[in-house]
Amino acid sequence: MGWACFECAYTGRTEHAPTSADFPDSVVRRTSFIAGGARDWRISALVTPRAKPAPWKIVVITGAPSWAEYWAPTMAALPQDREMIVVDRPGYAASEPADCVPDIRVQAEALAPLLKAAPGQKILLVGQSYGAAIATLMAAAQPYRVSSLVLLSGYFSEAGPTAKWLLDVGSKASAVLPRDLRHAVTEVLGQPAQLALAKRAMARLRMPIHMVHGDKDDFAPLEAAERLAREGRPHKPVRFETIPEGNHFLNDGPAETLVAALEACIPQTPVAKPLAPWLWPTIKGAAEGLMAAAAGLAPRPQPQPVLARVRRRPGRPLE
Repeated sequence: MGWACFECAYTGRTEHAPTSADFPDSVVRRTSFIAGGARDWRISALVTPRAKPAPWKIVVITGAPSWAEYWAPTMAALPQDREMIVVDRPGYAASEPADCVPDIRVQAEALAPLLKAAPGQKILLVGQSYGAAIATLMAAAQPYRVSSLVLLSGYFSEAGPTAKWLLDVGSKASAVLPRDLRHAVTEVLGQPAQLALAKRAMARLRMPIHMVHGDKDDFAPLEAAERLAREGRPHKPVRFETIPEGNHFLNDGPAETLVAALEACIPQTPVAKPLAPWLWPTIKGAAEGLMAAAAGLAPRPQPQPVLARVRRRPGRPLE
């Protein structure tokens, strides 16, 4: 991933791992949209094309650096009754602007159009790593559009050993880093001052929140994620799932593992059980009894008064 960033900086390519080489356009397709928040940035993303809108739309806000193409294998493994869009956040890859956008509030506003859904469609909003705080702000700004929120390998300013080393080296070598890596270092180092915004937003959310974390994550420690799950929303429990042997980049592991973890965050529609045969006579008898009772309570037709005919005889008064 890191070497691809240097290679792209040298060649000018915006996609680090071109998806067209591995997946047909009918499976994973590049798209774009205009940012929200009254900004004219064009935002790049990957989407799974569907003949008709799926019941659930999975929206993924990637971390730092933000490269959607590393989600392509997971997107290709989705069932047809799910659709997914994975974004290159502002300041990364083919998305505008070219400058870094370190304010998580601006990021959340710019990505707000992702939460538009087709009629009857529900949204599962996924924030990965650094994107978890941004997704939390998006859910708080439009809670009526988000049915469920997933914080996947969420990074909330508590760095593990590998992240600490990378941030230390990156901050010292910032001048020679490719743009996307330089932006990632700037964003992550600036997150602590903004963290209170995300935590306040999380505390007031009412929709289901799921935290999915690998037990081998050395970027965002598992212990920090578990503590946030306990303390982040005291009034309503947060569901927590640990992925055995999972590292920070769960989308880089087996696609079926991540798809199953996301599927567990979607409420399943219960299947109605057929009635036992011995219940039918009871139900039929009860229905007939109700119909008979209703017939007995219905008002009876009243006889209409008969008008007397008045005959008039010639030369006589009316009788």
